[in-house]
Order: sequence, then C-alpha cells, then structure tokens
Amino acid sequence: MTAREIIESGSAVLGIEFGSTRIKGVLIGPDHAPLASGSHEWENEYVNGIWTYSESAIRSGFQACYADLKKNVESLYGVRLKKLSAMGISAMMHGYLAFNEQMELLVPFRTWRNTITAEASEKLTEAFSFNMPQRWSLSHLYQAILNDEPHVKDVRFLTTLAGWAHFCLTGEKVLGVGDASGIMPIDSAALDYDAKMIRIFDELIADRHYPWKLRELLPQVLPAGASAGRLTSAGAKLLDPEGDLEPGCPLCPPEGDAGTGMAATNSVRPRTGNVSAGTSIFSMIVLEKALSKVYPEIDVVTTPAGMPVGMVHCNSCSSDLNAWVALFREFAEAMGAQLDTEDIFTTLFKKALEGDPAGGGLVSFNYYAGEPVTGLPEGRPMLIRKPDARMSLANFMRVQLYACMETLKFGMEIMKREHVAIDQVFGHGGLFKTEGVAQSILAAAIHAPVTVMKTAGEGGAWGIALLADYLVRKADGESLEDYLDQKVFAGMEQSTLSPAPEDEAGFDAYMRDFLACIPAQHAAVDGWKE
Repeated sequence: MTAREIIESGSAVLGIEFGSTRIKGVLIGPDHAPLASGSHEWENEYVNGIWTYSESAIRSGFQACYADLKKNVESLYGVRLKKLSAMGISAMMHGYLAFNEQMELLVPFRTWRNTITAEASEKLTEAFSFNMPQRWSLSHLYQAILNDEPHVKDVRFLTTLAGWAHFCLTGEKVLGVGDASGIMPIDSAALDYDAKMIRIFDELIADRHYPWKLRELLPQVLPAGASAGRLTSAGAKLLDPEGDLEPGCPLCPPEGDAGTGMAATNSVRPRTGNVSAGTSIFSMIVLEKALSKVYPEIDVVTTPAGMPVGMVHCNSCSSDLNAWVALFREFAEAMGAQLDTEDIFTTLFKKALEGDPAGGGLVSFNYYAGEPVTGLPEGRPMLIRKPDARMSLANFMRVQLYACMETLKFGMEIMKREHVAIDQVFGHGGLFKTEGVAQSILAAAIHAPVTVMKTAGEGGAWGIALLADYLVRKADGESLEDYLDQKVFAGMEQSTLSPAPEDEAGFDAYMRDFLACIPAQHAAVDGWKE
C-alpha cells in the first residue's frame, strides 16, 4: 500500500512521548518507517522549590502534539487521520503523580528533576539493600510520609506521567514493566514489583496507620506485547477535540523514556546498551549477571520485556549547551545575520572536534539540577577556566559536549570496574543529530564503540510506536528481542565509531580537572541560594 492507503485503512501505528522539552508523536507504517510526525514544545516550571509541569500544560500539550501530527498527515497525504491500528504512550520516567479516589491530582507533579528526597532514598536503600534513587516514585512517596504531608492519607493511586496519560486514554491503571521499574524495584522472574520489598515498605510505615497498603496504590505491571486496554471515546475526544479520531484501537503498555530508548536502538538483549542524550542523559546496559554490590551511582531497572538493566542516570545534559547556542545566535542576530538554528548547532558541534582533547584548561558544569551521581543536592551551571587556558571556540564547544557526558562517564567507570560485558552501545537522541561528533566523544567517554542508526533522531516516540506495533503484529511466541532483530532493524542503515586513543586520554585528563572542581560546585550551591 501507499502511505496514504496505509493511513486511510487505519493500518498506521502511533507513538507519543512526553519528553522534557518536547512532546513528540510519530506515525509509522507496517515497514516501521515514519510516515508523519508532530510535536509541541514545552518546558518545566520551578514553582515553590519544585520542578513541575502543570496539569493543564500536560493536557494541552498532548492535544497540541496530536494536532500538529494531524496537520502534518494532511499536508503530506491530503487525508485526515481518523483511525489507528495501535497506539502507545511514553514519557520521562519516575517522579510523583499521586491521585485520590476520584483521580484528582493531590499535589503538583514532582518530576524526575527534583532532588528533594535524599532522606527517603537513603533509608529505603538501606531497608531494601537495593539502590533507591531520589527520583524514583517510591522515594517521593516515602519522603512525603517522612515530611508528614497531609495529602498522603488520601492517596489511592500512584503512577508515572506515561501511566497517567495512558489512563486518560483507556481508563486502565497499568504500566509497562520498564516504567514500573522506575517506581520501585522489579522481580524480573515474576515480572512484577518485588514482593519482599513491598512487605518491608508496609512494615516501615505501619505506625502511620494509613488506610492503604502499598500494592493497592500501584498500577498493574505488564510486559511488552501485553494488551493494555483500548482507546475509549473519552480518550479519543481528549486527544483529538475535533472529533476525527475513532475510539477502539488497542494500546500497548505505557513505557518510560528509558524503555523506548532501548526499543528504538535494539538494545534489549544482554550485553547490549544504549545512551539516550537530550535534556537528561542516561546509559542503559542490559546485564548478564547482578552487580557485586549496591552502587548509589547505578540504578537497576528493566527492559520493556523485564530483563535487568544497569542504568546511569544524570539529570542534566543539553540544557546548558542549548543556552550557550542561544547566546551565540543572539550575537549573530545583533550583527545582522539570520541563521538557521540547525546550521548553528552543526557548525558549533563540528568546531568541537578541532578542540584540545583535554579541554584546553576549561571545565564546564551543566548542572541545572542536582546530580546524585556526583553528590550534588542542587546544581549551578558554571564555566571554570585556568588563567592560562586556551579560550578558543573549539575548546569551548568541546568542553560543552564533555559537560553533557562527564557525569555519565563518572558512573560508567564503575560498570567498567565491575567488568560489565558490553558488545554494542547505541547512541540516540537529539545530541547525535550532527554526524560523528557526539558519537565520537561518547565513544571516548565509555571506552567502547558507539553505533548511531539512521533513526537516532527519532528517539522515544518512534520507540513506543515500535512497542505498539509489536503488540498487534508479533507472531505467536515471538520475543521482543527477535521481533526487533528480525523485523525492524535487519538491514538498518547505521554507522559505528570506535574510540580514538587520543580522545580517550584527553577525556580522562579532562575528568581529573572536572573532579578537582567539584568542591567549587558545592560552594556555589551552598553560597548562592535560590
């Protein structure tokens, strides 16, 4: 069929992902290639000491993204989008979305970016003998309990952003296993929350006498390929207020951006991994065996099929880089030049390859928020340089790209010491759009070859579309791993770069300077309060 016939017949599959700065929708056909896309730019707000997105921003952003997708479909194919074969919802993982019995939000959404749960994180890690990061939903719930927040007694449902959006479309309180692994630890053998840890948590809070037990609050866990409900009439109207979208299409389990990143890069088998680089940056390495001990720098989550994954998650990646690029653009416009944003990024990224491998005496912290991996409770973007530093554009841009990966590198060095086997690492996300630049720097950071596929810029929206496609097009008994290998990525155009020894040595030298400057970041946080 032609693309138009695929859309008119209702054979297309839709994936929508709520990213940190953009909500994106991708429509794919039976060959998994994108047919159309739509997006909506948005940004988190810092309100009363909390990083959040308002309920109205979530709903209106959802609609704006879909409206842009519809517009794109009509402009490309001259047809209105009315029917879908399947659909999937993804979003940034973790955070705190707590609802009462009427499904009313009890407190503003507390996103993954908040670093306000240190006490809860530490106590749960000790109780579970399992690393419980600050951004995980259970850490947020326990911190609210420790804070004696009055809303906790009224909580009847706890979920993620993807889980809530999915509920709005289907009425189902479910979650993909990968996203659920960012609420609390998962038992991969049972494909469910760890039952022992649920008992431990209930015992920890028994003296509070809440009218609920933990399991009663949590969404049902589903693996990739499981049915997660269908689009209701109310859900179709919410997504498409114009009324064109027909209800009834099946939805796959809602997933987090980590899981969709794994799907989008075919890194769901043991010994494979990926690095997702956008507003945040994180690596996901599918483990063959458990780590030898608990590391606060490494989270253990799962693939969309439930396999254990070692994850290094860093709160800041491209925000500070984007701010500097905006400054350069403002200067260019002041000089009378009108430049395309993509051209500016491409030029500056390529310039970074000319820089000193060790950074030329410059160090950059891109910390818009706290970074638990390096022990920072809050962040202050900061550029530091020695008096004799070589302050060239090339060095400056190289250091900006180092800053996007320096905290990730810190965590990945632990995996290296743990002898975690890695056969293949895929890079995806907006940072990899300029061919070869971020890819080569990441290879130097992790001391391993990095592969970027043709679809690297599509990101998680394409990944959740693939998971929705797997729901309706998999063969009986076909695993997610085989489906991706044989039906999606076979013959996919890709490029692989091995780390250059001089870049590896240079980044290692830069890291010594970076680690030496961490006390300055602490001092800035302590002395320069909001």
